[in-house]
Amino acid sequence: MSSTEVKELSYSQKLLWVKRSIILIFGIVIWHLPIPWDLTPDAWHLFAIFITAILGVLIDALSIFTASVLALVAVVLLRVLTPERAFSGFSESFILLILAAFLVAKGVIKSGLGRRIAFLLIRRFGKSTLNLGYCIVATDTLLGPAIPSNTARSGILYPIAHALSLDTGSLPTPEGRKKTGRYLMMTAISGHTISSALWFTGMAANPVGAGIAAQFGVNMNFGNWVFVASVPCIIALIAIPFVLYKLYPPENKYTPEAPEMAKNELHEMGPMSKQEWIMGITFFGMILLWAFSPVLNINLAIVAFLGLSILILANVYTLEDIRQGAGDALETFIWFAILYMMSTALNDMGFMKTLGAQIATYISDFNWVTVYILLTVLYVVIHYLFVSQTAQLLALYAVFLQVAVNAQVPAALMAFMLSFATNYFAVMTPQASSSNVLFAGSGFLPSEDIYKQGAIITILNTIIFLLATPWILWASSL
Repeated sequence: MSSTEVKELSYSQKLLWVKRSIILIFGIVIWHLPIPWDLTPDAWHLFAIFITAILGVLIDALSIFTASVLALVAVVLLRVLTPERAFSGFSESFILLILAAFLVAKGVIKSGLGRRIAFLLIRRFGKSTLNLGYCIVATDTLLGPAIPSNTARSGILYPIAHALSLDTGSLPTPEGRKKTGRYLMMTAISGHTISSALWFTGMAANPVGAGIAAQFGVNMNFGNWVFVASVPCIIALIAIPFVLYKLYPPENKYTPEAPEMAKNELHEMGPMSKQEWIMGITFFGMILLWAFSPVLNINLAIVAFLGLSILILANVYTLEDIRQGAGDALETFIWFAILYMMSTALNDMGFMKTLGAQIATYISDFNWVTVYILLTVLYVVIHYLFVSQTAQLLALYAVFLQVAVNAQVPAALMAFMLSFATNYFAVMTPQASSSNVLFAGSGFLPSEDIYKQGAIITILNTIIFLLATPWILWASSL
């Protein structure tokens, strides 16, 4: 290592510790500030730890895993939460679903089925990386109405996006991911926000929002939902891959040789192998069970573990494979469980509801158009404090809708916009939605990139939906 490289490394290490010192000071200051709004000390102190951890990730002082683990240690040692409450996130069903889906996705890759699907897509759409981006978005959108869990759909899309990245020359390394992988992964989680907003059954929180809206006299069902959502969602689905292509460009933009390469590879692979058939049938069975889980009353995580069990018994994905390749899945499982626990604990302590009510009171005297815009923007921005979309909807949806109605905002307009926002803000952070987790742990998408590009896409989505207000207002009134 040259002297210049040694100096650069030393400077980077010093800068890192400066950032960490800033974060520590920030956390101590927030902790000791006067407690506002009649909150309990525990609620305020938990917020101090939570926001410090998030800021540490935002300024790249800590990895999201390190920040989460340190936050867990802090909430227990400082007696903000009991150990039982602090570890409760690890038993959440949908977080276990993430872990199982992560492992199943690796089985898709190992069996060769992921490569086959990737080559089929490349053969048809592989002349440019932009085309591949649109292909991923279109696939997700078509799956949306059949699979009422955006997390479950991410388990389907992830191995496809991963295989496409690898087979277009991209690797999950700092330099290799720039070729196509980071663009494809970012496009997948960005398009996911809109496919979930388009369909009433696209995300589990959508029917929950409809139930709350019904208390305000607003009727939401499968038919009028897709009608109201159609215009802004179609515009967003067209815009997102193109905007990311311009602002987050892949190094490999044109791959004219890809279709022929894919054709040759498919020829060499020959007919589907036994492992591919087992993987394909298992995967298809999981999709069906996920799609009909509300009717059959089957837990989504159990479906994923059932699929994983079949793959292990059939030697498609062995225990040795799990030992060698489950590190990233375990890391993702840990940080998401911790951040979800903290977010839900803040909600249970009344922090989120109090914050939403306090913010809402400051804008209740404006005209209804201003209130409508401000509430929408605030509802989106405040998601930086949430891990769960459903948790935010349960905490703030009714509060914001009530303030809007009091300010003469049409109830249906505000109800639909808040429901759509609950979906389209899901890309703003790695932890903003459980559907992001597989992609965030892929090695192709650093956390800081998701924060930066996710903010851009969230702003784009917000602008598109706000500009579509006349359509939403008219369509929701029919």
